[in-house]
Amino acid sequence: MSARGKARRRALDILFEAEARSQDPLSVLAERLERAEPPVNEYTATIVEGVCRHRARIDELITTYAEGWTLDRMPAVDRNLLRGGTYELLWMPDVPEGVVISEWVSLASELSTDESPQFVNGLMARFKQLKPSLAL
Repeated sequence: MSARGKARRRALDILFEAEARSQDPLSVLAERLERAEPPVNEYTATIVEGVCRHRARIDELITTYAEGWTLDRMPAVDRNLLRGGTYELLWMPDVPEGVVISEWVSLASELSTDESPQFVNGLMARFKQLKPSLAL
C-alpha cells in the first residue's frame, strides 16, 4: 500500500473512531498526533481536517445523491469512507480523481460489506461527473 493509501486508511480509522465514540474527529486526531504511536502522516491530518471543515456540505451531497440511502441507514464505515473520499475528490484538485476513487473503493472492499465497493464507486463517480457544476 502506498504512503497515501496508508494515510487514507488512517484517516478513515480516525473518522470512524470519532463517530463510534461520539467525539469530534479533530480531538481524536489531536490524541493520535500527541501519542504518535504510530506516527500520523501529514496527509491523514489533511483529510481529517478537510472532512471536518466541509462536513456539512459533504453530508449534504451524500444525502442528495445516495439514492435510497440516508446517512443514518448507511454502515458507519461507508459513511466515513464517503466523507473522506468526497473531501479528497472535490477539494484536493492536485490528486488524480481516478486514483482517489480507486483507493477509497479499495478500502470499501477491504473493510465493509460486499455491496459497499459498488456503492462507494457509483457515488464517487457521480461526484466526479458533477464536480464542475457543484457549488463548493
